[in-house]
Amino acid sequence: MEFFPLLELPEEIQAVVVERAAHNSIQDLYGLKASSRSMKVLAERRGVYHFLDVLSVPWGLNMPYELLKACYDEGNPSTLYIKGVQFFYSLDLHVEGLSLMKRAADAGYERAVYTHAMTRAIFEGEGKYFDGIPFESVDMIGKLVRSVKWGWGLWHGDYFRDHKVLFICFFMSSFYRCQCANLVRRQCHCLWHIDVTKDDNMCNRCFWIKELVLFLRDFEPISLLRDTRKW
Repeated sequence: MEFFPLLELPEEIQAVVVERAAHNSIQDLYGLKASSRSMKVLAERRGVYHFLDVLSVPWGLNMPYELLKACYDEGNPSTLYIKGVQFFYSLDLHVEGLSLMKRAADAGYERAVYTHAMTRAIFEGEGKYFDGIPFESVDMIGKLVRSVKWGWGLWHGDYFRDHKVLFICFFMSSFYRCQCANLVRRQCHCLWHIDVTKDDNMCNRCFWIKELVLFLRDFEPISLLRDTRKW
């Protein structure tokens, strides 16, 4: 991509281009930053790091601590989300973790909207936050959230493990008893088969039970080896 023609645009337009590049990916932002001295100045101004999605880069690439802290200091939603997840799920700092996830969700960060809603439903019994997730996007966002593999020694706190057992004990049997949809025959009606047990005609309650159980089954919190308390 050729960036030099951007220098002919008004400065306020250049600033918008830099923000859009940051929103697209870290690679695009750094491409602009390397294109010229004036673009470097724009790319390094305060506020640009707010737009980066640090989860657009594989976590295993070990993103520099300085970059993550700079993003967090500017209220970057993806770093608020990462820190909130670690605080709640790995460090058992539940009030602080929920607050950080909610800030990221309120900023419109889709992963946070989904994870915050799941967390509130599982640990506080509040289903009202499901309304913030577009119904047609639940499957896509859920798979995106559950697909992230943080690596480096994952750790769920006891609070998570205890609630996982309680939730499955109370809700799994009602999911399989409900006659709302056609059952796909399985040898065992259990946690591991819940996503392939019923067809798409299930009722709203069973739909969300399935989504919550998939979250409990597959979600991984951030590794303790990347300690977000240092941000």
